[in-house]
Amino acid sequence: MEKIDARHRECPAPVLMTRDRVEKQAPQKVTVVVSNDASRQNVARYLASAGYQVTDEAVGEDFHVMGTRTDQAPGSPGEAPAAVLHDAAQGRKIMVMVTTDRMGFGDDALGLKLMANFIRTLKEMGPDLWRLVFVNNGVKLTTQTSDVAEDLVRLECEGVVILVCGTCLEHYGLSEAKRAGQTTNMLDIVTAMHLADKVISM
Repeated sequence: MEKIDARHRECPAPVLMTRDRVEKQAPQKVTVVVSNDASRQNVARYLASAGYQVTDEAVGEDFHVMGTRTDQAPGSPGEAPAAVLHDAAQGRKIMVMVTTDRMGFGDDALGLKLMANFIRTLKEMGPDLWRLVFVNNGVKLTTQTSDVAEDLVRLECEGVVILVCGTCLEHYGLSEAKRAGQTTNMLDIVTAMHLADKVISM
């Protein structure tokens, strides 16, 4: 049993540490110890993508993520991290990164209204809208109290992958309030940027 102590490591260090051990040693069983729920989700998703059956448990203030290798081939499309998947049949792959919950500067009420209108209009991009990524203050748009939470859920149902920065959720104390999207890490976000044909940042 391999054990990786990734406690108190900033994103995406826990995932990178896990990937390094898996790629170099391919352990049959591995346990990764992390300090927050965002890291728990990110490590669990990576291990699943690498062909491990994953379970986790809270131990004191930490989380233990346990992976046992299965017969499933690493990188199987059914389990791969969202940022790595793409449909070759699509046209352009456009990634939209939302870094704030409001658009522009000046009047905050107007900025909130403009951002809500922007999110609701994204569907007009059709299948070219490939990834919708929320970081920093933008993660507030994915929570239960957001005016656009329902719109984001509908976009997910239509096939748009929504990635929400786990470090940002933890920072704002919103991990439990997230309604739409997958909790993700900077490795997934950078990978998505690399694979995208175009990145639009708001």
